[in-house]
Amino acid sequence: MLRREFLQLSAGLVAFGCQQPSTKSSRRLRFAVASDGHYGQAKTDYKTYHENIIKYFKQERAEKGLDFVVFNGDLFHDNIQFLPEVKQYFDQLGFPYYVTRGNHDHVTPAQWRETWGYDLNHSVEIGKNAIILADTSNEKGEYLCPDIPWIDAQLAKFTKKEHVFLFMHIPAKLWSEHGTTCPELEKTLAKYPNLRAMFHGHDHAIDMGKTLSKPAFFDGHFGGNWGVDYKGYRIVEARSSSSCYTFQWNPDKQLKINEQVF
Repeated sequence: MLRREFLQLSAGLVAFGCQQPSTKSSRRLRFAVASDGHYGQAKTDYKTYHENIIKYFKQERAEKGLDFVVFNGDLFHDNIQFLPEVKQYFDQLGFPYYVTRGNHDHVTPAQWRETWGYDLNHSVEIGKNAIILADTSNEKGEYLCPDIPWIDAQLAKFTKKEHVFLFMHIPAKLWSEHGTTCPELEKTLAKYPNLRAMFHGHDHAIDMGKTLSKPAFFDGHFGGNWGVDYKGYRIVEARSSSSCYTFQWNPDKQLKINEQVF
């Protein structure tokens, strides 16, 4: 190919948004989201599921880089006795991770704080970015709207951040029967342009993106006994001050699913 033709082709690829794969040096932030491990659920191989997810994330960290992981709810299955055990698995990561409560995490606010060292509603600044971890259930396992005034206050505090990401186990819209309805949340989120997306667990059968004034991404499940036909997780990369990229990952088939730029 002549040099002139090559340059013309290259310019065309850039114009249509084609990019080289992200590298550790080019990305600004890279994290993983996994949910619904259901540690302790009867008739499931929950210990193997947790051994695998830790192995996968250690490998991601070593090969491609991970700044942190969020385990987005249903950490254990109903019985509080499993909480210390699941924490032991997560602690094996050896790098930052964060958690939200799911409807199967039947734990009091005090027990949560004693175990994880922060409240059920919690936010974290990560350099030029921030994450918001919002509670959507209670000790009984009810489906609840998050604390919208609290979320509003966190988003107002983080208006100068490049990217803000919101994590809630239960979705605030009835995309299936496994959700709730929180119309005021949608109005609140729409006020903040640097809120890039929210992330949900809970519905094991969904592993794609939806929209609730902002992109909303599900990650299927990495444990439990129902849902999509693989146990995987989601990767998110902040590639610039205004662009992010995500995909769902099937580790058994080494397969990307539902890639999306947002």
